[in-house]
Amino acid sequence: MNLPNLLIPLMVIIPITCALFLNLLHERTRTVKAISIVVALALPIIPLLANYGIQYFGGYPPLAQNPTISAGLPALITGTALNIFHPAITYVYGSAQKLMIFILGIVGLFAIFISLYEVKKPSGVYIYLMLMGTASIIAMLLSDDIFNLYVFFEIAALAQVGIVLVSKINNNYETALKYMILGGIASPILLLGIALLLGVTGNVNITDIVYSIKNGLVNPQSPVLLMACSLIIFGWLYGTGLPPFHTIKSAMYSKALPTGAALLQAFSVFSLVALGVIIIRIFSYIPFTHVFILGISLVAMVLGITMAITQTDFKRLIAFLAVGELGYIGVGLGLGTVFGITAGLFQAVNESIITAFLFIGFGTIMYKTKETDMRKLGGMLVATPKSALLVLLAGIALAGVPPFNAFQSKLMLVQASLNSGLPEIAIIMVLMSIVTFMTFMRAFHTIYLRPKPADLEIKNEKIPKITLVAMVAFLVICLVLGLYPQLATNFLQGLAISIA
Repeated sequence: MNLPNLLIPLMVIIPITCALFLNLLHERTRTVKAISIVVALALPIIPLLANYGIQYFGGYPPLAQNPTISAGLPALITGTALNIFHPAITYVYGSAQKLMIFILGIVGLFAIFISLYEVKKPSGVYIYLMLMGTASIIAMLLSDDIFNLYVFFEIAALAQVGIVLVSKINNNYETALKYMILGGIASPILLLGIALLLGVTGNVNITDIVYSIKNGLVNPQSPVLLMACSLIIFGWLYGTGLPPFHTIKSAMYSKALPTGAALLQAFSVFSLVALGVIIIRIFSYIPFTHVFILGISLVAMVLGITMAITQTDFKRLIAFLAVGELGYIGVGLGLGTVFGITAGLFQAVNESIITAFLFIGFGTIMYKTKETDMRKLGGMLVATPKSALLVLLAGIALAGVPPFNAFQSKLMLVQASLNSGLPEIAIIMVLMSIVTFMTFMRAFHTIYLRPKPADLEIKNEKIPKITLVAMVAFLVICLVLGLYPQLATNFLQGLAISIA
């Protein structure tokens, strides 16, 4: 195996291994910083260096690709589907995975760097949790084995709970406990759905399951398969924060540090993509699947954005807006066309960058005032003019205003809806984008433009340079992808074609 192909599993192995070392050495500040910096830099670099391909763990490709073993086997095996089935855990690395893992790596890179330099003594435990969560989501994006995906789904959920627990924000323990309790229900339901799939198809490899269904090896109308679809979709809703889990998911964002919230939202976005793509690949023949994904996505969009309007805490406001933006991704996947899926995947890439931009940008308010209640804030434009401008641009990007990236993906989603004969969905998305813009501008005016309250204390400390660098980097990505959307869509279209 050459080095570029070896990098496929190393995308997961390196952050997990280094995370374990950080947890053991968390009291040694210099060591924590050194390891954290190296791994953070590796997160976006490794996917750029890795070649496209398939990784078979244990070195066991299908028999059809392994003539040394298959030569001595009877025709009963080599002449059937067993010859092409995958006996090992399989990772698939294509252009779409490259872009999404790279973007996740960028978010992780800046989240780790900011967490290192905003405090005098960095927390090895905190970095450990961030790396474990990041590695888990990367594994979910790569895995073609649904049970292996479930294992990392669970690790990612625990890492998210840990990120909230160590954030030292009021009521964070309560929120984390609620999320764990709900996970104790949703995760076994997801596992039961996977078990039913295994029982019917005899496989946990996703490509093999799809082959079995499409080629009549199993009855596609089996009630057990229909039940498996429902159970897996329920687990998908929990992992992503779509209704009915939108409230607890937004609470998780609001009870995490800004760097943690930025990563948590990226985890939700790419979990939505990883599991959503699998649901479409396996169950697209069931009309209910696309209808449900479209319906729940519209509900998420409307609920998230309308609930944001009523918030007085800016972290909760951004959290609900972030949940609402997940609906746009779901609409693209639910439409089921090549253009629609490409638009949904593009929206996922854009949202992970923009919401990280916003969480870190508004985190500068917490850094200067220790306050998140908008009723107690004001006059921050004078105190933080540079970050104020960057936050304003992030909010404009979130609402889908040109020339930023979300404008391109939302325009594609509107076009995809019209092409599919669903103008009502296009109208809803346009209206929700307008409401998002108005909601953000109200919050921006309250925090930055109105007079400073007499009792508001603002620290004299300067905002760390790395925070501003991160915000500028996110801004540059938003502009580049807004002006040249083909830089992203060319990477994503292949995956869309394969599952549409």
